[in-house]
Amino acid sequence: MAAGTRERLIEAATVLFYREGFRSVGLDQVLGDVGITKTAFYKHFESKDDLMVEALNRQNVWLQNHFLQTIREHGGTSARGQLLSLFQAIEQIMNEPGYHGCIFISAIMEFPQPYDPAHLAAVENRRAIERIIVEIAERARASDPEALAKEVCLIIEGAFVSQQLTRDTASLAAARRLVESVVDRYLPAESVVAGDFISRTHSRVGESPG
Repeated sequence: MAAGTRERLIEAATVLFYREGFRSVGLDQVLGDVGITKTAFYKHFESKDDLMVEALNRQNVWLQNHFLQTIREHGGTSARGQLLSLFQAIEQIMNEPGYHGCIFISAIMEFPQPYDPAHLAAVENRRAIERIIVEIAERARASDPEALAKEVCLIIEGAFVSQQLTRDTASLAAARRLVESVVDRYLPAESVVAGDFISRTHSRVGESPG
């Protein structure tokens, strides 16, 4: 089926791009893994660049859903718990045996021009994560939700790079303490309940609320 071929292309390309880099992977390598011709490929994508952007978009959706699921399962009802559970979601990714860093950071490094489609797709991931953090922070009446979100994202990005370089659990622990410090600095001193953040947010990105 055509849809099956498209999905296989995205899945194969994502694995290769993540493991070997976007520029290092040739289109023929992806096609060889999937077992199709260039003629068949061009029925689904206009170019390798088009495939790269779709792979990044899919990873963006996956990561947002991973965050939302972790909040639902481990964040509880407090804003602090929900915000800290985001770092727990990051730790799960970093502790995977096949961890090779952040695919979005890799895309920005390989395509530094701000107008490049792959660069833009990677930047959208940062914005999506910031939006999740801002919504939780606003419900908790944080003093500056946008600043909180930017600082947490900066720490997360640094943790991604540090973990790729060192595989050091102490670095992850230090990053977690930094996130805790940022969250505590911006949230009100009293215990604020974030409540039904998940029920008011799409249970999965791309789906309508139930």
